[in-house]
Amino acid sequence: MDENKIMGAGEFKAKCLKLLDEVSETRKPITITKHGKPVATVIPYAATGQLPVGCMKDGMKIVGDIVDSTGEEWHAESDE
Repeated sequence: MDENKIMGAGEFKAKCLKLLDEVSETRKPITITKHGKPVATVIPYAATGQLPVGCMKDGMKIVGDIVDSTGEEWHAESDE
């Protein structure tokens, strides 16, 4: 199993551009640590080809009348 590369923030800062190229080429993430604790993971970009607009199309169903009054009284702008 391929292990995730782990390195300190200082080393990452010094080699950032080279490491970004490495992640892009190898498709393997790098975890960045500060004081031995993980703070971030650099992962390869994955284009999905799907725009957010319309991604829920056909995923919902309207049930009942969403325009007609419910019959309940309410005051949207009132302090009541």
